[in-house]
Amino acid sequence: MNFTSDNIAGASPEILQAIVAGNGGVAAPYGMDPWTAEAEARLSDVFERDVAAVLVATGTGSNALALAALAPPGTAVFCHLEAHVIEDECGAPEFFTGGGKLVGIPGEGGKITPDGFEAALARFPRGIVRQVQPAALSLSQVTEAGTLYTPDEIRALCDMAHAAGVAVHMDGARFANAVAALDVAPADITWRAGVDVLSFGATKNGAIACEAITFFDPARAGDMLFRRKRGGHTVSKGRFLGTQMAAFLTDGHWLDLARHANRAARRLADGLAAVPGVRMPWPVQANEIFPILPAAVDDALKAAGGRYYPWTTRSLAAQDAPGAGERMVRLICAFDTADEAVDEFVAVAARAGAVQA
Repeated sequence: MNFTSDNIAGASPEILQAIVAGNGGVAAPYGMDPWTAEAEARLSDVFERDVAAVLVATGTGSNALALAALAPPGTAVFCHLEAHVIEDECGAPEFFTGGGKLVGIPGEGGKITPDGFEAALARFPRGIVRQVQPAALSLSQVTEAGTLYTPDEIRALCDMAHAAGVAVHMDGARFANAVAALDVAPADITWRAGVDVLSFGATKNGAIACEAITFFDPARAGDMLFRRKRGGHTVSKGRFLGTQMAAFLTDGHWLDLARHANRAARRLADGLAAVPGVRMPWPVQANEIFPILPAAVDDALKAAGGRYYPWTTRSLAAQDAPGAGERMVRLICAFDTADEAVDEFVAVAARAGAVQA
């Protein structure tokens, strides 16, 4: 009953097999191998246009390098105030951008609204020497609240950004879960909606360690290979990134993995929603759940071996905040989460809830 993260899962058998298959013989180093070329071609197929993709091993590296390509030193990067790039990456985006300023924007459910973005832009007018100048907007899809931006919401924010001379980055650590949940073409929530660069994540969804910095205008990739090398993110035996990403994208494997995680989360959410006293402040849209539990239910789950994180957030509406005797937690399902684990967790919660009721 471990729902701490989708990072706790191993790799999918198909990806492991691809790594083993690519292990024999010799291959050019530093991403010049045929598997990396195949991965880039498959990314172009997935997004229905020619893209430039640079593979790295970590999500933080992917986000930080992507933002560095969009935001010159000393400029502003806008993001949600609880986005991973501002809260959980130890200053890496600021470091890689050469002193870029991350500007957090509040918004319920982890989402930036056009009004919120407009207010943030107004705080950083162009030409005022005392302020950093706007350069990039970073959107998280899936958000840190487990919610999703629709294509129209992304398009509205991208239109505002581009009108203000601001490029758009998307942190897609759980991008596959978003595509599977929204049932849209990947292009519809990226370049067709105005996104310039996507940090396309595979690690949380069945890879060992692989992310693709994906430029929808290849000209924007510019010096990214040099940035990657200078930043210490160029893997010598790059074939093992290429094999992962190529297998991830073969025959829709990436979406099959994400659908499993999403289904497990829906099963878990539906079960918990029936427990007396449990509240869901946000809709469960992908593979993350943020229930507010009665303290007795939380205690019973922990005593039974349930593992998950307590959670605090500034993205809740005031009326939805945990009250006395309530605790907010985060639960995440992975590509290999078993129904039995979900059902056991729900059963423990239900027994504790029934006693409390």
